[in-house]
Amino acid sequence: MARLSHDEVARYEREGWVIPEFRLPPRRVGQMQDALNELIHRNPGVRPEKLVSAHIEGDNGEGVRGSRQFLDLAMDPEIVELVSGVIGEDVILWGCHVFCKPASEGFETPWHQDGHYWPIRPLANCTVWVALEPSTTANGCLRVIPRSHEAQVLHPHLHEDRNDLTLNQRMAAGSFDEGQAVDVELQPGQMSLHDVYMIHGARANTSTMRRTGVALRYMPATSVFERDIRPSDGKTGVAVNFAHRPLWLLRGVDRSGRNDFDVGHRRAGAA
Repeated sequence: MARLSHDEVARYEREGWVIPEFRLPPRRVGQMQDALNELIHRNPGVRPEKLVSAHIEGDNGEGVRGSRQFLDLAMDPEIVELVSGVIGEDVILWGCHVFCKPASEGFETPWHQDGHYWPIRPLANCTVWVALEPSTTANGCLRVIPRSHEAQVLHPHLHEDRNDLTLNQRMAAGSFDEGQAVDVELQPGQMSLHDVYMIHGARANTSTMRRTGVALRYMPATSVFERDIRPSDGKTGVAVNFAHRPLWLLRGVDRSGRNDFDVGHRRAGAA
C-alpha cells in the first residue's frame, strides 16, 4: 500500500505541496488516457480545461457528461492512503476536475487559491493533481508558491472578463512574490498534493504537446460541505452546482455529523 514517508509529510506541512514517490503504474495510466479521450469526445461543447465533476457518470448537472473511471481513480485506495497522511483518517471525496490544455491554445490558469472558491468550513482540503500526460514548463505545468499556505489566509481575488482563462478570477497584485514560483513538472502517472491555501496557477500551453492533469479533491470529515454558501458568486468561469454535488465518505466517519451523503447521488447514476 502506498504511504507518504515521514519526509514527504513534513515537506507538505512545511511547503504546502509535495510530489510523492508513489506513481500510477503504466497500465493504469493508459486506461485513464483512454478514459480522458472518451470524456473529451462525449463533451464536444465543453472546453477541455473545464471538465468539472468528471467523476460523476452521465449528465452531472454541471454541464459535463462524466465518466465512472474518474470516480474509480479518485477512490483508488493508494491515493486515498496518501491523502490520509496529510488530512487524517476521515476522508471525504467531493470533487474531480480534469484540466486538459490542448496543444498551441491551452488556456492559462491565473494565480489563485482554491479555498477562495469552495464552500468548505472550516476550510481544509488536499488536492491530488494526477498527470495523465507529460506536464512541463514547455506546455504549461502547475506552478506553486511554496509556503504560501502558512498563514492560512485567503487573499483578495479580482474578476477578469476574459475568454482565454480556465478561471475568471486572479489574485490581486502585491499579494505574493511571483519570483518565488516553482514549476511542478510531472511525467504520466506522477502526482502532486497541495494544500487548500496554496497559491498556484499555470501558464498557457502554446507548445505542440497536450497537457492533462486530473485534480482530485478531498476534505477531512471534521469539515462541512456547506451547500448554501456561494463563495465566489458564480463568477469563476466554470459552471458548478455545489447544492447538488455528491459526497463520498471514503474512509473513517463523518466527524462533523453534518455532511449529507445522499444529495446528488441519484443524479450521479443517471445515464
